[in-house]
Amino acid sequence: MNIDRNLIRLLNEEKRSFVLSGIAGSAGALLLVGQSWSLSTVVERIFREGGGWQAIMPFVSLFAIFSLLRLLTNQAGHQAAKRGTLGIRGLLSKRLAGTVAGLGPAFTSSEQSGRLVTTMLKGVESVDPYFSQYIPQLFTALVTPLVILAAVFPSDWIAGSILLLSAPLIPAFMIVIGKRAKVATEQQWGTMSRMSGNFLDMLQGLTTLKLFAQEKARLEGITEASESFRRSTMKVLKIAFLSSLALELVGTAGTALAAVSIGLRLSAGAMPFRPAVFILLLIPDFYLTLRQLGTKFHAGMEGVTASKEMHEILDREAASATASGITALSADEACSQPIVIEGLRYTFPGAPRPALDGISCTLAPGTVTALTGPSGAGKSTLLNLLLRFAEPQEGTLSLGRTPIDAISPDEWYRRISWVPQHPFLFNASIRENLLMARPGATGAEIDEALRQAGLLDLVRSLPEGLDTAIGEQGSRLSGGEAQRLSLARAFLKDSPILLLDEPTSNTDPILEAQLRAAIEKLMAGRTVVMIAHRLESLRNADTIIVLEEGRISQSGKHEELSSTDGFFRRALLASTEEAA
Repeated sequence: MNIDRNLIRLLNEEKRSFVLSGIAGSAGALLLVGQSWSLSTVVERIFREGGGWQAIMPFVSLFAIFSLLRLLTNQAGHQAAKRGTLGIRGLLSKRLAGTVAGLGPAFTSSEQSGRLVTTMLKGVESVDPYFSQYIPQLFTALVTPLVILAAVFPSDWIAGSILLLSAPLIPAFMIVIGKRAKVATEQQWGTMSRMSGNFLDMLQGLTTLKLFAQEKARLEGITEASESFRRSTMKVLKIAFLSSLALELVGTAGTALAAVSIGLRLSAGAMPFRPAVFILLLIPDFYLTLRQLGTKFHAGMEGVTASKEMHEILDREAASATASGITALSADEACSQPIVIEGLRYTFPGAPRPALDGISCTLAPGTVTALTGPSGAGKSTLLNLLLRFAEPQEGTLSLGRTPIDAISPDEWYRRISWVPQHPFLFNASIRENLLMARPGATGAEIDEALRQAGLLDLVRSLPEGLDTAIGEQGSRLSGGEAQRLSLARAFLKDSPILLLDEPTSNTDPILEAQLRAAIEKLMAGRTVVMIAHRLESLRNADTIIVLEEGRISQSGKHEELSSTDGFFRRALLASTEEAA
């Protein structure tokens, strides 16, 4: 019967609205009986008793009152269900966004962004018909037929028996056809999710596709996916039309059988006129309520399918769950305590070996610790664990003697600045992108951060200055300007712990030298952990940690490692020969 436990549990969040909707549905059923009774009385007095206007006026008035009240109660029920649905949609959107944010980049990087967007937007939208149409109609389909049967049986047990015996056929057909509809809808939703994911990935990689002349091949893939979605949609529609046909046949047959039975007995004088008209007026609404349930059943099916994908996300344990220990962390504590790593181990799902395999080291406060090593050695994984984008599977990360997971995520993030290799900039103004680091910053503080990053003169030369929009992911800025803006954000935040992920990669030597000068200013007086492949940039690091295959193979200063056989010395010699 299209009942999804996860969605039904959400009704408790808007219980009042749906209770009001149910009460309105019950009142509407009673008013329907009142309408039929008053109208049957009017018909009897006109055609059987030959009564005039005065004889039928009280019953016409009653009919008008019942009709008006029924209209109002139906409208009130719809409005209550709509309010409840909007509340549930808002709650689902908030929970999904919070869960995805809590799971962090470790989760989002393993999922297709297009599929996530489809689930979070289209999925939430798809539950609207389930709550605003199907749930109210389900309650109406339970109450209205019972009220009609209670009104029909005292008047004619034969017609009541026909209705009672034929009514279960409609839910039976719904269950049988619904199983096929469920499979078809799940296939349609899966096809749409994959198509959305592939389409967004293609748009994001359009430049790369052009460079490698692969746009035609991808176009063929999109065409094939669109055709597959069309076929799955037509399959769902075919089942929906088949369901409507079956329900109409059952309703029509039941109505005809009851009407023929009443007509024969009425013509034979074995049944009074008014009860016959009364029952004939109620029978169409008896089957109509059940048929409408079948229609709403298919309308809500997509919401049930979308709910499964949404709750696959919601049921995951957020990596940044609320901490139960320390909730406050001063800047002095963050800067004066070492970051202690003990037996750290982390393996990505499905990976053949650990990304980090028993890492242990201490990152001294107020010093620069550099991480280097071949690609895939675990450098970025260690940085992600420090950023709490993922939680270690074994071992501990501590600030002094305090485990990092005992510090609330919000407090931890307030004490950390992160400058990634490819900074994410929002489609907003320069000012808004900077204020994300410190919303309460003054104009003078923003100017100082831009000056330290070497970006102030450029910003002042722009016609709109700080209010200049920079486009999606900083598309209106050059690579160097985007990186400087990311550095300015870190200057403005002024946090005691700084994490750098190859901020000068993919830059020419001149720009690298300029950025390195700004970075050296930024690192002063902070606890710094940085990743770098260009070994010359590590010369001023207090400690260099070399990672290979998830383990620490070397550790020390630049001079020490450059004279000791190992990865660092070999890589340094190779880079020197290449430069020569």
